[in-house]
Amino acid sequence: MIRGRPVGEALSILRAQTRKAATMLTKVLGSAIANASENDKADADRLVVTSVAIDGGATQKRFMPRSMGRANRIIKRTSHVTVVVDVVE
Repeated sequence: MIRGRPVGEALSILRAQTRKAATMLTKVLGSAIANASENDKADADRLVVTSVAIDGGATQKRFMPRSMGRANRIIKRTSHVTVVVDVVE
């Protein structure tokens, strides 16, 4: 939804969404904008979202005790979110 759009428009789109992932992507995009502005001295108004990738991260494995000495496995999944912004000439 936000790939290839200016960052202001991308933030507006994400804020209008009601999904849980949209709030997380809003935070990651805000961080990417701040990093580009601070580290690369880029103008925040000229930034465009070039790519968004969400990959599987490490999985935490836990066990929950059950009746009669048994145990159930609990798998807590994580993910890696990557947002790349670039300056448009």
